[in-house]
Amino acid sequence: MNNGIFRTIAKIENRPCEFIQKGVENGSIAIMFRGKKGVAIGSGLSTKINVNLGTSSGHCVPEEEIQKAILAEQYDADTITDLSTAGDIPEIRRSILDVTSVPITTVPLYQAVAENTLDSLTEDLIIENLKEQVKEDISSMVLHCPSLQTIEAMKHSYRILGVVSKGGAMMASFMLKNSMENPYITHFDEILSILKSKNIVLSLGNTMRSGCIHDSQDNAQVLETEENIRLGQQAHERGVQVIIEGAGGHIRADKITDSIRHYKDKRDFPLFVAGPIPADVGMGYDHITGAIGATFAAGAGADYLCYITRAEHKSLPTPDEVKEGLMAFRIAAHVGDSMKYGISEQDKHIAEKRAQMNFQEQAIYALDPEEAGRGIPTDANCTMCGSFCAIKMIQTYCSRTNAKGRDTKGNY
Repeated sequence: MNNGIFRTIAKIENRPCEFIQKGVENGSIAIMFRGKKGVAIGSGLSTKINVNLGTSSGHCVPEEEIQKAILAEQYDADTITDLSTAGDIPEIRRSILDVTSVPITTVPLYQAVAENTLDSLTEDLIIENLKEQVKEDISSMVLHCPSLQTIEAMKHSYRILGVVSKGGAMMASFMLKNSMENPYITHFDEILSILKSKNIVLSLGNTMRSGCIHDSQDNAQVLETEENIRLGQQAHERGVQVIIEGAGGHIRADKITDSIRHYKDKRDFPLFVAGPIPADVGMGYDHITGAIGATFAAGAGADYLCYITRAEHKSLPTPDEVKEGLMAFRIAAHVGDSMKYGISEQDKHIAEKRAQMNFQEQAIYALDPEEAGRGIPTDANCTMCGSFCAIKMIQTYCSRTNAKGRDTKGNY
């Protein structure tokens, strides 16, 4: 990487250039590139948000996924992941690339399984699919790397929900069906050479995450964390940038901070967290439940959040639900960053404009100015309080008291 990209990111993140460079060198920061544009993820940086989209065999309307991609970039997603498993997957991916400029991540196993089925899938097809996707303008790839040992540990764990990671379940099923070790592990050196040739970030998937809050951390999760860190270290030593997915899925609220710190104490590769969802009863409102968990996670040190929509556990989200979920997680990231780095000037600016009853300029400083500006008063009164505005009353009577009760030195 040249010094120019470090300087650009340092300016965006308001960090010294040397801080960014050192983070990349020690693996605590990864930079996803899309052309000349880079998005930095890692310790000491603002928490980033990823938006998942893509077709499924249950609902395949490529035009909707393209619309979601446009909305995701419009409302400031940092990255997009295409999870398409139906239709002309390469063409869908090309269409998403055509309408976006942010980094794009793929899960190559999805396409390999969708196009070949698990019954016909082979080790060679898995690796060949990865090689083909590398030729495209891809910034990052998620590889699910459960070992036979980890799968065996999962089989002996008590879980209400076994494996809820789609990519993880695909790979585990392939391994069990063929009684073989994970091809991503056995071909790991070759894969690292392929990824390094295009400076593609390796994202190590979270196969063993919990599917409900009653499935607490077990030996399978511990083993996967250790294995992913070991693979991540190998990749880092070979010059491949690494992100590790962990502490995601469903985690009871009082365990989220411990889960994040447990990982960060072991190795400071950027941590990518899906959710986590701290309650299972929020179905239909999982964008809210997930954002609550994501706030805990970001505040505890998670670097990168995967948004969740209200459609989670039910269906593919609509474009409107994609925007809604993204904004919920942008708020979560903002609050998490305030916990890590202190409260922002942006919040202060809104407060100052609120004290002035300046509704238009309050909206300008909001994370979503368009929504914040919807329905604002046309005069100085809002319909919440009408003529009984607390701010106005106190300002009025404090100013009268001050005018009457202070001496020339400002004392009462």
